[in-house]
Amino acid sequence: MIPEQIGLDLLRTYVAVCRQGSLSKVAAQTGRAQSALSMQMRRLESLVGRQLFQRTGRGVVPTAEGEVLLGYATRILALSEEALSRLRQAEISGVVRIGLAEEVATATLPAALGRLNRAYPDIRLDVVVEHALALGRLWGEGELDVAIAPTSAVAGDAVVTWNVALEWMCAVDCTPDPSRPLDLVAFAAPCLWRQRMLEALVALGREHRITFTSQSITALAAAVENGLGIGLLPPESLRTGALRVLKPAAGVPEPLTVQYGLYARDRRSAVVDAAVGVLVEGLPVLPVRTSGANGPAGGLNGEGRVAMTR
Repeated sequence: MIPEQIGLDLLRTYVAVCRQGSLSKVAAQTGRAQSALSMQMRRLESLVGRQLFQRTGRGVVPTAEGEVLLGYATRILALSEEALSRLRQAEISGVVRIGLAEEVATATLPAALGRLNRAYPDIRLDVVVEHALALGRLWGEGELDVAIAPTSAVAGDAVVTWNVALEWMCAVDCTPDPSRPLDLVAFAAPCLWRQRMLEALVALGREHRITFTSQSITALAAAVENGLGIGLLPPESLRTGALRVLKPAAGVPEPLTVQYGLYARDRRSAVVDAAVGVLVEGLPVLPVRTSGANGPAGGLNGEGRVAMTR
C-alpha cells in the first residue's frame, strides 16, 4: 500500500525530476530552492524504502525501482486528474481545435490528449500537428482554439510558458572530425529552429553541411542514431541509448534553449477551458507561471523570450 504521506504534489515533483534528469533544472523552473527539492526526494525514498535515483555526469536518472515508481506515479496523476474532471465538471460537449508543434507531439502530450478524451468523452478533438511557422499562421487565421508552439511563432500572450534545453547530439560511436565540415541533421526549411542552429555554427566559425532534413523529430533522431550527422535534439532523445551529447570541446556551440507556450483563445469556452486544464498537467515540465487568457505569461525567469526558438 502506498503510504498516506505520499501526496500528489510529491509525486508530481518526482515525475518532473525524472523527466528533466536534474534537480537544479526543476528548481529553476519552479522557483524553488534545490535543497528543498532534494529534501523532498530523500523523503520520498525514505517513505518507499528504496533508492530512486542514481547520479550521472549529466544529472540524475531513476534506478530500476525508480522507473517502477515513475510508471505508477504517472498513472496516479492521470487518474486523479480524470476523476476530478468527471466529478467537478458538468457534462461538456463540443469541438476543440488543437495545434501541436511536431517536436512536442511525440513526447508527453499525446498521453494528455488521451486523458482529455477519456475525461470528456463528449468533446470532439480536432488535432493538427505542424511545424512552428504553419502553427503560427493557423493561429493568426483563427483556425485553432488551443496551440502549443514556440513563443516566437505565435502572436499573443501564452497561458503558460516553459523552457526546453536542446543539446548537440551524435551517435554513440561517432566522433566529429574537426578538420572536416560538420554533417548536420536538421528540420526542413522554412524553420526558425534550423535557422538559429545554423547561426550558432556560423558564429562559432564551424564549417558545416546539411546531410539530412525532415519535418519529423523522430526521423531526425533516427538519422543521428545511424551516424548521418549531428542533431540539435531535446533531452528525451537520449532515452534511446543510441545517442550521446557533444560538449563545446568537440567543436560545437553551447547548448541552446527553446521557449514554448500554451495558447488559448481570449474568450474561452468550457470546452477550451477543459482542454487547457488537462494539457497543462501534461506539459513536459512543471509550468512556473500561468495567467488568464488575456493576462501576460512571462518566461521561466520573468525575462521574456529566450534567444533560441523554433
